[in-house]
Amino acid sequence: MDLGGQSLLILDSCAQPFFTCRPDGKLLSSDVTHYVIPDWKVVQDYLEILEFPELKGIIFMQTACQAVQHQRGRRQYNKLRNLLKDARHDCILFANEFQQCCYLPREGGESMEKWQTRSIYNAAVWYYHHCQDRMPIVMVTEDEEAIQQYGSETEGVFVISFKNYLDNFWPDLKAAHELCDSILQSRRERENESQESHGKEYPEHLPLEVLEAGIKSGRYIQGILNVNKHRAQIEAFVRLQGASSKDSDLVSDILIHGMKARNRSIHGDVVVVELLPKNEWKGRTVALCENDCDDKASGESPSEPMPTGRVVGILQKNWRDYVVTFPSKEEVQSQGKNAQKILVTPWDYRIPKIRISTQQAETLQDFRVVVRIDSWESTSVYPNGHFVRVLGRIGDLEGEIATILVENSISVIPFSEAQMCEMPVNTQENPWKVSPEEEQKRKDLRKSHLVFSIDPKGCEDVDDTLSVRTLNNGNLELGVHIADVTHFVAPNSYIDIEARTRATTYYLADRRYDMLPSVLSADLCSLLGGVDRYAVSIMWELDKASYEIKKVWYGRTIIRSAYKLFYEAAQELLDGNLSVVDDIPEFKDLDEKSRQAKLEELVWAIGKLTDIARHVRAKRDGCGALELEGVEVRVQLDDKKNIHDLIPKQPLEVHETVAECMILANHWVAKKIWESFPHQALLRQHPPPHQEFFSELRECAKAKGFFIDTRSNKTLADSLDNANDPHDPIVNRLLRSMATQAMSNALYFSTGSCAEEEFHHYGLALDKYTHFTSPIRRYSDIVVHRLLMAAISKDKKMEIKGNLFSNKDLEELCRHINNRNRAAQHSQKQSTELFQCMYFKDKDPATEERCISDGVIYSIRTNGVLLFIPRFGIKGAAYLKNKDGLVISCGPDSCSEWKPGSLQRFQNKITSTTTDGESVTFHLFDHVTVRISIQASRCHSDTIRLEIISNKPYKIPNTELIHQSSPLLKSELVKEVTKSVEEAQLAQEVKVNIIQEEYQEYCQTKGTSLYTLLEEIRDLALLDVSNNYGI
Repeated sequence: MDLGGQSLLILDSCAQPFFTCRPDGKLLSSDVTHYVIPDWKVVQDYLEILEFPELKGIIFMQTACQAVQHQRGRRQYNKLRNLLKDARHDCILFANEFQQCCYLPREGGESMEKWQTRSIYNAAVWYYHHCQDRMPIVMVTEDEEAIQQYGSETEGVFVISFKNYLDNFWPDLKAAHELCDSILQSRRERENESQESHGKEYPEHLPLEVLEAGIKSGRYIQGILNVNKHRAQIEAFVRLQGASSKDSDLVSDILIHGMKARNRSIHGDVVVVELLPKNEWKGRTVALCENDCDDKASGESPSEPMPTGRVVGILQKNWRDYVVTFPSKEEVQSQGKNAQKILVTPWDYRIPKIRISTQQAETLQDFRVVVRIDSWESTSVYPNGHFVRVLGRIGDLEGEIATILVENSISVIPFSEAQMCEMPVNTQENPWKVSPEEEQKRKDLRKSHLVFSIDPKGCEDVDDTLSVRTLNNGNLELGVHIADVTHFVAPNSYIDIEARTRATTYYLADRRYDMLPSVLSADLCSLLGGVDRYAVSIMWELDKASYEIKKVWYGRTIIRSAYKLFYEAAQELLDGNLSVVDDIPEFKDLDEKSRQAKLEELVWAIGKLTDIARHVRAKRDGCGALELEGVEVRVQLDDKKNIHDLIPKQPLEVHETVAECMILANHWVAKKIWESFPHQALLRQHPPPHQEFFSELRECAKAKGFFIDTRSNKTLADSLDNANDPHDPIVNRLLRSMATQAMSNALYFSTGSCAEEEFHHYGLALDKYTHFTSPIRRYSDIVVHRLLMAAISKDKKMEIKGNLFSNKDLEELCRHINNRNRAAQHSQKQSTELFQCMYFKDKDPATEERCISDGVIYSIRTNGVLLFIPRFGIKGAAYLKNKDGLVISCGPDSCSEWKPGSLQRFQNKITSTTTDGESVTFHLFDHVTVRISIQASRCHSDTIRLEIISNKPYKIPNTELIHQSSPLLKSELVKEVTKSVEEAQLAQEVKVNIIQEEYQEYCQTKGTSLYTLLEEIRDLALLDVSNNYGI
């Protein structure tokens, strides 16, 4: 059993620093009055209380951990693993089943539960004696018989209930008592319900052995349940997984229609499905709908029947924390006589309502609240759960951001003292310096190479620099120099474990949460101008004429970046506009002669880099590299470090120059680490997309007379380049966006788990690719740096320092990083949507000019169209038939109104005809005038609502001409929203004390204010070129 690394697995030591055992791994605090050992049932039911940092000296037995793994699923088990790894929590794992004196065989006829409790008690007694009878042990259990049997059996080992433990040892820990009461109440409700209820709402799940045999024989199919958020009560799909996907003849997902067929499985669960007979297959609904009620009433015919099934069992419950909203006072009263049982509505549409027991429903109705699901019995319509904590008020910016973080399982607690103690010091009193030992080991480039960075304005965390020079033999040398993060982050150190858990830096619309502390990310690992820094470098010798690569060198270096350029300045120099030199600080104090010489040197370097990049890009283009739709932006801060603006990156050639150099470095490192470690290298694959996903792209292009050839990445890239409408550049932008949507996600993988032909990166047209160039913000790059260092040591026949991940461990790590990357993408998208909604929320759509905008139709549905709003970067649905059955009509003035009539959908257009004979037709890529408003929701996130008010393009008034000519960017949303929030706070100052008391009452600590975080903003400009489409 692996709970996160050898440093936590204590076999024959007691984790006591002041006793005779060797102190390997994590140590328990020596200032506690007792150790506490939870029984298996306590670990399962009360883990979130055991996570309280106030509870110290906890010893988790291996037996209890395995019970969680087998009975509560992967998420709960990973939660326990993370708790054990976290330096902030005073707890350790004791592998009692691997300790000779602790292991107890199971007796004949003894139940698994009784054996587990007996094993844990026996280990507790051994541990007490091993500590020389000097440290009392408290075993907490829910087994009344065990309390009676063992309670007074061994002096110094106390066996009591968990409730009794909290009452006696932690009487003032109010939050723990409230949570404990909530869990106990939920359990009592479940027990009462199972005794009272005789009728079953759902069929029982089949036993595990029947499910496994059925999967093996092909009778049943295994996959992950994916609920359609727009029709959560009706439609879910099971995506085939593992052996099922390889052995099955099915080429599509399996439709699970209705809650009964879903059989208590929840979005994300690994389920087992039985296919229904073909005459019972159904089709997915193709109409637009806002929610399930609309869908049921729409009367739209579904698409062609597809494989349809029902869930017969659940292999793995992937339950997590859920953010919910309590019903309003009126809804509580309508729920019936027993007001303690409350149905709460999850923020995520895909999760069913959850029944919890609480007496605080009325108090909490204005708050976002976290709950956990405990069970879902076959006799219950809804799952049962319990209240965990309050996040914040509904509609409050910080509360809504906290909701997004919880929903994506993102933890943003500050770095611990233990982690920060591992960090190097760099202060005015004690400045950091290059050590003599490192000077001996590294290649020193400080005097021999012109090294410089090209970044967005205001960028502080510079993880890459470039160099180019002419060698004595006339050839060129190109260098890419990346921050040497692994020098400061030792394998399995506290900060390494934390970075591994976070896996990435999380970028939200108005803030970021770093993977590493700022002393590294913004200082010692940032390759700033004019200071000495450690780097990992790749340097290629290139033919002076053809730029073909002759040699390559990898290694650790010392660099001093000469210039910290921003993109626009580098582009001006490339274009020959030397007046920009006045904006480059490094030139300011030079005399004219030195200035001229250094300027010529820099201009030559930028020009030569660009020539090389053009050559490298041309080679990839020849193999089919794709350029897909994506807008990169950069943040502009004012003198006070507040957001001043967010500027779209103009398509400057230097962007591509830097990107090509980074792609080249990633490609060569991928080849190197794979050659050295063919079965345990971390690479990044981008599989070719399924051809059926391109059908909408092909049809849309056809409507404009373009042919999109999707047979290969080369033909697709060429087709997209040729699909240009000279009268409307938005067309090509939307076609590239559709191509992006059709793509598979790029994923990290271990080379020992894939055949070499599966390594290929479709989007970049490279046979091998990895991520090496951003170790400050991606843990994958840290792993790759360590692999590269090991490969260099292997070449030199030196001992490889530190253990590399095995293929199995690396594959598990890749799954974790891929999961966290998806969470980062979702949270970024949701936070942007939050700001978009808050931006429009207080504006009157009838009178506010900014709520009227131009929209482009990019998809046709049976009851409406999908629109893209270039001004705001918004995509959304516009209905042509409303809830009353009326259809849109446009009179002679082109203004729309609702009238009785019908819709007729064609391949590339949709026609609305009224009963009095008027008709209007909307074609793909038509420009229309759209009104933007907000669809408010108390329980879920607000959404943008689009309404077509004219079938003609929007005519921009003169007053709006300047504003409408360029897209509104996220910074403008951020500025407007934060200004509104500040004004609201000033108006509410009288109520501050009351609100603070409420937060205190529900144990809610408000996070760092958004306004103090603005100085840390970095946005998409920090992401490499591939991140636009997940590559």
